[in-house]
Amino acid sequence: MVARPGGASVAAAVPDHGQCREGARWRARRRSRSRPVNQDGARAGRSSARSSSSSVSTWPTPRHDWPRAAPGTWPSRTRGGILDVERWLHIDIEHALNTFTSQHTWFEVATSYWYQSMHYLVTPTVLVVLFFRRPLLYRPARTALLGATFLALFGYFFFPTAPPRLLGQYVDTVSESSVYGWWPSAAEQAASGANSVTNQVAAMPSMHVGWAVWVSVVLAFLVRRTWAKIAVWGYAATTTVVVVLTGNHWVLDAVAGAALVLGCWWFAGHRYGLWAPRAQVQAELDVLAREVRPGVAASGPAAAADELALASAGEVPPPAPPGEPDGETPRA
Repeated sequence: MVARPGGASVAAAVPDHGQCREGARWRARRRSRSRPVNQDGARAGRSSARSSSSSVSTWPTPRHDWPRAAPGTWPSRTRGGILDVERWLHIDIEHALNTFTSQHTWFEVATSYWYQSMHYLVTPTVLVVLFFRRPLLYRPARTALLGATFLALFGYFFFPTAPPRLLGQYVDTVSESSVYGWWPSAAEQAASGANSVTNQVAAMPSMHVGWAVWVSVVLAFLVRRTWAKIAVWGYAATTTVVVVLTGNHWVLDAVAGAALVLGCWWFAGHRYGLWAPRAQVQAELDVLAREVRPGVAASGPAAAADELALASAGEVPPPAPPGEPDGETPRA
């Protein structure tokens, strides 16, 4: 212990070495948490250029603590990412399409209008029309739509994936063309706090594509001509191209959304007998016809269908003439 001129001890002014070490560890942990680490162990501040050109960003933090950073600052996984898989499959076309779209204003505005409007107008309209005009098709269609949307939430929660527009080399064309539409730009959303209540890493699967596939399946059921059944799939194809052009989804996001909806359609169709064989449908029709009016089934499928239509409309078929049994034609 060394005495100072004023009589105070130097030991009181010297901090404990154990406390210094603990403080250094605490500051190091705090600095490591404040800067995200990519898969190679490099800090985001030293490798932002490399991480911005790598694959899709899958945020490795807890779901309640998703960061809300500016575009181009999202850390990414360079191995096992969606973009790596697309490169292996030679389908990594997002950057070329997004660059072409951003260089043509009229095309940028057109794709933005499609992205912002068709998804929210066409799907509810088709669902309402089915409810009032095609109740038998409405049930499996409703089940497929709600089931696919519910399952997509699990993908957003367990596999959070950033869209291309949040990476540095891609352009958010929807935000850039906001001056021509009613939707806010990315800067306006950030200023209003909208990013704090929306999930910015919900790209896998793409329900823009999923809902478009659902609409195309419904329209394929409603139309009868072969060329029309093929043409209605143009809506799903156009939506798929639009979500890639605008930088809102990867190609594999679109594939996952379409596969999810088609799988739910398959399940709903079996659940409600939509894929039943024609012979089974005809047998059930004959049984219902016998319950409506005995002897109608012997007259053939057309007569049975007419009787069922009259019964569903609340009309009572005319009684058979005296001396003629039901279901028989008068003899010459």
